[in-house]
Amino acid sequence: MAPSAGGHGGCAGCTGAPGQEQGEAALPLHPLPGPPAPQHPPAMLLQESPFPSRALAALDRLAWGMLTPSFWAANHLLDLQQTTAERRQQRQRRCGRCCGCAGQALAGLAYAVLLLLSLPLTALGLLLWLPVQAVRRPFAYQYTAGTAPAKPWDLQQRRTFTFVSANVCLMPSGLAKFSNLGQTSERATYIARHLAPAPPDRPGTRAGLVDPQHGEANSYGGTLYTPRQPPGSVTVEMPVEAAEPVPAVLSEHFPADADFICLQEVFEAGAAACLRRRLGGTFPHVVSEVGARGLRGGQLKLLNSGLLLASRYPLLAARYHGFPNGAREDALAAKGLLAVQVLLGSAQGQRVVGYIGCTHLQAPAADAAIRDAQLTLGLHWLQLFRDAQEQRGDVVAFDVLCGDLNFDNCSRGDELNQRHQLFEVYRDPCRRAPGQDAPWAIGSLLNYLKIYEEPVSTPEKLKRTLSQTAGRQQYLAGPILSNGQPDPAAPHPWQGRRVDYILYRQHHGALPLRTEVAGVSFITQLATRSDHLPVALRLDVGPAPP
Repeated sequence: MAPSAGGHGGCAGCTGAPGQEQGEAALPLHPLPGPPAPQHPPAMLLQESPFPSRALAALDRLAWGMLTPSFWAANHLLDLQQTTAERRQQRQRRCGRCCGCAGQALAGLAYAVLLLLSLPLTALGLLLWLPVQAVRRPFAYQYTAGTAPAKPWDLQQRRTFTFVSANVCLMPSGLAKFSNLGQTSERATYIARHLAPAPPDRPGTRAGLVDPQHGEANSYGGTLYTPRQPPGSVTVEMPVEAAEPVPAVLSEHFPADADFICLQEVFEAGAAACLRRRLGGTFPHVVSEVGARGLRGGQLKLLNSGLLLASRYPLLAARYHGFPNGAREDALAAKGLLAVQVLLGSAQGQRVVGYIGCTHLQAPAADAAIRDAQLTLGLHWLQLFRDAQEQRGDVVAFDVLCGDLNFDNCSRGDELNQRHQLFEVYRDPCRRAPGQDAPWAIGSLLNYLKIYEEPVSTPEKLKRTLSQTAGRQQYLAGPILSNGQPDPAAPHPWQGRRVDYILYRQHHGALPLRTEVAGVSFITQLATRSDHLPVALRLDVGPAPP
């Protein structure tokens, strides 16, 4: 796939220091750097593809061309299943249900014949594709030139950073239909356009996020009154006499000043390319196509991890680890953890850096033990990454972990994961204790069978509906048992399953900075385009109190 502006390559430093493991991306910097030079990327050993040579990249394209006919036929065959919106539209047509079923049957027969005819070519393509994947780097990197460098950091001043995490379900349309979604190309275009909107009117705009208020101790977001907000901010307005706790902050839009975007389920190659092209104009550094496909640990990985990370700040290092215990349908995807180190500036002759982890855990509800093991591995990998990349004198501004963890803090079926050590290391601003969220926190997982219904059909309507108790009960996924079935004994009213997280932890170093939550938001921008609500977190970073 052709790179966009600046190219996208494997990983920085993959051909660098001897003994460096595959997936490591380390940029050679001086121990005490000044601000990066403008208009020029750091001295990175980047390739224009995840492959170490053009010949291997060409072989990969050839192999994929041989696999394309069977993939196309299988995808279109699966895509014949209808979403709830498509079924409703079919019932409204004059020809009625019978004509639609006949057309689908004929199309299904044609796709099945094409799939069978393409199998010999597919077998040859696999014989070429599998060995090529064995030498592929585990992610692609895109750098877009012409962006402003990081500024020197006065450690006595506070700075803010905004993180967005979203499961966008951008898998091949046939697979997306199992989540009641389709039209992956159209959804990718919409998502890319709204993740990278036009530049804000002035620096520091805070559209899409709301500061913590004082209506409830230690709460972030809505309160029982509506204080003065910065222009563009969106809060959930509730009357003072409301008897119920105010739901989490709901915003119709992504924050226009997001610094870091972490996406899950960007599986489809065309969708990934669309996101790279659009995001590249706002986020100079994009890591995509994350994950090692092919035969891995005795398992056939047909899909990558689906992770994509975009950053306004330079990447100093990146590392991918694949989970070795994927099971069931998740075993076909190279799910894992992507960890990056970012350069935020320099202060007193030292680097100011941040760490971000992005992950997507095992999905089936019954696999709590697998998720528990993946959480343990993730914690271990994150610490190893920090130990390997941190230099003497580094000032650490933040350490953030985000992603779709596929468990919540309200279901009895998720109790094992709720009590994991992860929550002793990282802080969840929406969480009070295992099994107990803050009263204003709401679920991020929608009832996927109802995502096209009129009350949730636009960002504005979805925000309005979820700001009401009855709307949350009807359109959010509710607590479950360990087998994935609804929990009939769950206390009512519940706030929904919150499976999408942005966690952070404090760092104590020679020049300590204190990290505080400045805003939390659940975003309704992707109404009808995903079965998840994106989440956003704003962190204030400033001098630690004496």
